[in-house]
Amino acid sequence: MTGGCPRSGTDEMAYPVEVDYDYDRVPAGLFAAGGPAAGRGLDRWAPLLPPLVAPGLGEGGTPLVELEPGLFVKDESRNPTWSHKDRLNRCTLSAAVGIGAPGVVVASSGNHGASAAAFAARAGLRCVVLASADAPPAVLSFLQAYGAVVLPVPPGGRWPLMRRIVERVGLHPVSNLTVTHTGHGFGPEGYKTVAYEIFTEIGVPAAVFVPTGYGELLFGIGKGFAELRRLGLADRVPRLYACEPAAGGPLAAAVRTGRPAAQVDVGPTEAYGIDCSVGGYRGVVALRESGGRALLVTDEQLRDAQGELARCGLWAELSSAAGLAGLRGMGDLRRAEGLDGPVVCVSTSSGFKDRSVGSHRIEPLAPEWAAVSRELRRAGIDG
Repeated sequence: MTGGCPRSGTDEMAYPVEVDYDYDRVPAGLFAAGGPAAGRGLDRWAPLLPPLVAPGLGEGGTPLVELEPGLFVKDESRNPTWSHKDRLNRCTLSAAVGIGAPGVVVASSGNHGASAAAFAARAGLRCVVLASADAPPAVLSFLQAYGAVVLPVPPGGRWPLMRRIVERVGLHPVSNLTVTHTGHGFGPEGYKTVAYEIFTEIGVPAAVFVPTGYGELLFGIGKGFAELRRLGLADRVPRLYACEPAAGGPLAAAVRTGRPAAQVDVGPTEAYGIDCSVGGYRGVVALRESGGRALLVTDEQLRDAQGELARCGLWAELSSAAGLAGLRGMGDLRRAEGLDGPVVCVSTSSGFKDRSVGSHRIEPLAPEWAAVSRELRRAGIDG
């Protein structure tokens, strides 16, 4: 599931496995208002997903928040471990349960590892996470709480070690094993449900702006809308915009040079969640088939977007603000590219996941009106 296609792959390029369905057997009314009585979240969409044999945690069903007329934020921080990765891991852990694996192994210093550990614990499986020593405090707390085995190793050594663990211990890999990103075949299937939920609320938007690392979420959202078109429920797929850190941007490099995937050097950036040096073919496919393109955003643009979300009551991880940062960075191009309808920016994770969380300190204040009044005036609050 994570090794790519053995017939088309080479030492430099790996092509991912994709899941297909008998769409003629999709139940009528699956996307009707209220949906079937079978379940909520991912369970509602079971006819269009791999077998969900792993128990769920209430993942999916996240809110679509309207920031201003026609601009919506899909807030994935409302998932059980506060990120979009819960949609992926409900499906990948189901694969592990389905084949009788004793556990899973994942290379991640962020949301993927925290989520995999949660779903492994729920399924009664062991979880090994190859992480960085400087993983965010919230992520390390998640991993400790769920009883994951955390192995802090340098990024360059993670994939070879994953292969050894898979071969010698029999754990099921739920993250990548290839030089260009393929990921787990079931992963984007979970991400499709983001598109389903957007569609049931506002129909097909003009565009979806997606924080992008390896491009799995981008591809999953595109596939979800493509399935809606295939089922005769939608007449088009929205334009997809991949929003990558300007310090790297392998998907933008692949599109720019006409390659199926690219590898780039990554400069300094605080957007650790999407600072990937390699991309994958799925991201290229998503942009090509939707008529979208790759956007590069600076850390300054990310901080501005994160601040804008916070002023609207949404605390997003810096990487998660890339969707809004990409939209704001377009400026007048938004209208020039025909984005006159509603647009959706996906926010993938909670601000609790940033590395700076826990580093802020405040000095105690004397409980006297003079001191309190002074601080209120400093904040622009007069009374």
